[in-house]
Amino acid sequence: MSSPHEESPFNALPPVVVGLALAIFGVEAAFQLGARGIVGGPGAVGWRLAAVQDYAVIGDVFDQMLALNVWPAEHLLRLVAYPFVHASFTQALFVIVFVLALGKWVGEVVSGWAVLAVFFGSAVVGALVFAWALDDPIPLIGGFPAAYGLIGAFTFLLWANLRAAGGPEGRAFLLIGFLMGIQLVFGLLFGGGKDWVADLAGFATGFVMSFVVTPGGWARVVERVRQR
Repeated sequence: MSSPHEESPFNALPPVVVGLALAIFGVEAAFQLGARGIVGGPGAVGWRLAAVQDYAVIGDVFDQMLALNVWPAEHLLRLVAYPFVHASFTQALFVIVFVLALGKWVGEVVSGWAVLAVFFGSAVVGALVFAWALDDPIPLIGGFPAAYGLIGAFTFLLWANLRAAGGPEGRAFLLIGFLMGIQLVFGLLFGGGKDWVADLAGFATGFVMSFVVTPGGWARVVERVRQR
């Protein structure tokens, strides 16, 4: 019998969460190695820029698609591909931390397919809100809208537990309030884009989707959260 101290920390993580984190890390690792000339030859230096051009969510592109009612597959692919393309190693690292931390908690309560549904559903809705509600020339990349969807699911589970226990339901929203506050402060001090709109839309999507993707409905949510 193995000692708990000898077990890998990844054993406690749902496989789908590990898979998402590894996919994000793998793409970023390829960019880093290519930029240093370790893999891919001279052309690898521009891999990140090429990925941004091919997979970023660009508002003007989606505005034209809506106006013409034409939906090319290569542009629809952007909605689910952009969470794996980041502007820097630091951005990718923060997203991986969010996915591992929140994905572990959510994945212990809901199924793997539900985690995937929340991740990609939040990414898609966040991108569409960003593209159609704003007139921002800066493209949207990075996994924060999808990660915020997991925060939304996490918030839902806390809220369900507090509601069932008769506790202060507002405490469930402390995390998203804190994160949005940090983004506001950084935006005021250092400037920033409007990608927080996509993040907030991702959070709302994850929260609402949790009503649907949680097996057994509301009563099962409360039961499983209390058993943890």
